[in-house]
Amino acid sequence: MCTGKCSRCIGIVLYPLAVISVICNIMLFFPGWDTEYAKAERDGLGNRITEEVKYMGGVIGGGIMVLIPAIHIHLTGNQGCCANRCGMFLSIGFAAVGVAGALYSFIVAILGLINGPTCLVGVIWMAPFIKREESYLNNPKLWSLCMKPDNVVEFNLGLFSILLVASSLEIVLCAFQMVNGLFGCLCGTCRDKGLQA
Repeated sequence: MCTGKCSRCIGIVLYPLAVISVICNIMLFFPGWDTEYAKAERDGLGNRITEEVKYMGGVIGGGIMVLIPAIHIHLTGNQGCCANRCGMFLSIGFAAVGVAGALYSFIVAILGLINGPTCLVGVIWMAPFIKREESYLNNPKLWSLCMKPDNVVEFNLGLFSILLVASSLEIVLCAFQMVNGLFGCLCGTCRDKGLQA
């Protein structure tokens, strides 16, 4: 496969991953599929949203910082002014930005999974699983500590896990594009050799 066609494929695959990251991060602001917790947070009634959600790893890191490079990487693979050595050289830098963004999303997702959700325990809103000797991930019996929002542990686990997988794939694809861009820059694209990209 030539470097131009490879860039096109990588760009196309990065689009849905970036969108999935943004959607998951936005959904995490509404634990239990309810807006009351986001409203309470906005009105200054204390922390109701998990802290790692507010870091916006899925929107900023896995979303915007991957989507912009994905557009350039995709355009680099198309026939036209960008499908040349210069375009492939620029795609290395854009892919590096994508790796940085995806890595940020990955780290935030890991922290979200390790620390667990913010929830109502008794009469106090807190993150009950931080600094516990036993991980709540291995002990579903501990999940009942969270009284509200409903099923918040499962909700956070599912969405942070999706963010983790999406950001992992983004890291791999952007890193591969850095290598592909280097080959395209040094050896030229198929278009340079008179072939279809």
